[in-house]
Amino acid sequence: MDLEKKSESYEADTVPVAASASSSEPSLLKPKPFELKPNPDDLPDKTGTKLSRYLFYNFLSTYRKIFGVIFFANLATFIAFVIKNNGTPLITDVASASSANLMSAILFRQENFVNLWYEVAVHMPHWLPLGVRRRLAKVFHYGGAHSGSGTSAVVWFILYVVLATKEYVDRPTTDTRTNLILSYIIITMFTFIIFSAHPRFRVIFHDYFEASHRYSGWVALIVFWIHNGLVAHTYAKEEGINTGLYFAKSPNFWFFCISTSCTLLSWSRLRRHDVYPEILSDHAIRLHFKYRPMQPFYGLKVSTRPLLEWHAFATIPDEDENGKINGFSVVVSNAGDWTRETIMNPPKKLWVRGYPLHGLLYTSRLFKRIVVVATGSGIGPCLSLLYADCTPRRVLWSTPHPETTYGPKIMNAVLKADPDAIVWNTRTLGRPDMVALTYQLVLESKAEAVFIISNPKVTKKVVYGMETRGIPAYGAIFDS
Repeated sequence: MDLEKKSESYEADTVPVAASASSSEPSLLKPKPFELKPNPDDLPDKTGTKLSRYLFYNFLSTYRKIFGVIFFANLATFIAFVIKNNGTPLITDVASASSANLMSAILFRQENFVNLWYEVAVHMPHWLPLGVRRRLAKVFHYGGAHSGSGTSAVVWFILYVVLATKEYVDRPTTDTRTNLILSYIIITMFTFIIFSAHPRFRVIFHDYFEASHRYSGWVALIVFWIHNGLVAHTYAKEEGINTGLYFAKSPNFWFFCISTSCTLLSWSRLRRHDVYPEILSDHAIRLHFKYRPMQPFYGLKVSTRPLLEWHAFATIPDEDENGKINGFSVVVSNAGDWTRETIMNPPKKLWVRGYPLHGLLYTSRLFKRIVVVATGSGIGPCLSLLYADCTPRRVLWSTPHPETTYGPKIMNAVLKADPDAIVWNTRTLGRPDMVALTYQLVLESKAEAVFIISNPKVTKKVVYGMETRGIPAYGAIFDS
């Protein structure tokens, strides 16, 4: 999830051989000497007790709160169905509840729908109390709504299978048997999706998680339509009405129309585009795209094998010599097999899918002044924020040899955004205490919030260190 700002244009009708970072390099801006010396002893005490800090800043994350609200809302709905039908909910009500949750889960993965939530949250005025704005900035935890709805859909469908099994036992007909077989196929697909979505499995076997989610979801959606057609035909015959009329009256039909449309919309945007690579070092490469202008604060998924794996990157608008946006670029740093192969053998074309999606850093617009913290290639996504120039900020970047690893263009972009940026070379200065250094920078700049892009361990440490001292802090989570 890396990005870069471009200050050099390429001709759209030619694909250059991977450009060297040394060709036509601009003069390198030098970071100013800084006086900050992080001292953990200068940090104030954390608020609360060890137990309360664990509950409020670790266990009860916004992601889990959203998940819990959705799950318990479904539990309340189940109780209402039980009361309504004197003990056993109607199978049609259970089917509708499962379909509604499935639609919600898919919507919270649809790019335009997610962008709408970001726009609503971010366009709140700065005169609102900080306590309100700091909560709105948690919108990037929307994955909790996806997983909460998805889990609820599976639980509802398990109940549906139980009721369908009972119906078959009581009335063993061809229709009820076919309904039961299709139901067991769907619940098998749901099982694959649920178990592969476990965070630990996602980290260790990410490609298998993607494949399981994608293909099991497609199979489930197709079988659902067949299942719905069979059920509609059976109930329409019992009620003595036309099957089409029963479909029109059925909530399931409309829920699945929306769910299917979301899936088709995303894949209908699948395109293969030209890529203009620029080698920064043996650790990083910048990939330029010319097919459309891109505003700040967007991310995009790219792939060399669109049916097997996708990789999300934050984008940065590219400018031509006249300062006009002319495409966009991303920075890929060595973080695994795919990124390593991309650096060693720069691609000339890549697949792109879906609509550009807002991310964590877009919520920085909710604050009057912020501190941006990055380690290593984490500076990539931050450059989209720095390019936007919409929120006063201070920058802290800790990385080994920034000039040689990422080149003068990235260094200059950082220093133009914040001439007083702290660029901490870990090869010459050692590893800093990121919490102490960030806290001192917050005090010096009177910032309202901290945004950090780093590896999970450092991100969690800095966010926890700031939040437990009353400073709003935000970093990417596993499902953001």
